[in-house]
Amino acid sequence: MKVAVSSTGKNLDSAIDPRFGRCSWFLIIETEDMSFEAFSNKSAALGGGAGIQSAQFIASKGAVAVITGNCGPNAVSALSAAGVKVIIGQTGTVREAIERYKRGELHSIPRANVGAHYGMGGGGGMGRGMGMGRGMGGGAMGRGRGMGGR
Repeated sequence: MKVAVSSTGKNLDSAIDPRFGRCSWFLIIETEDMSFEAFSNKSAALGGGAGIQSAQFIASKGAVAVITGNCGPNAVSALSAAGVKVIIGQTGTVREAIERYKRGELHSIPRANVGAHYGMGGGGGMGRGMGMGRGMGGGAMGRGRGMGGR
């Protein structure tokens, strides 16, 4: 059976990427013989909807389960609707995770373990730019600085 794993690299000894929708790679592994295909995650750079797009990609590859670190509510819903089991909270290498899966040590969970937009940047999400105030008081241009995301 085919199992998908979010990965930081393109081989079985790569670390599990803690992000599902914005992971670097997806490895689709045939658990019977450990053969696999590596796919660069084309959804990682999307402004929004990365989890849903990634879930649709995984379902299109025929995976029965996905192993990852974290998965948001939209991705979990899309995966569940496609009949793909979601296994979250995993660390270590892809190979180690597949071995745990084959031994029956991993169990799916029907709910997200992070909020929406978890992978959108460190510590606070979007909005890190410098704002330009437009106040015209006293004939001079205002130069307010935006507060950003922190």
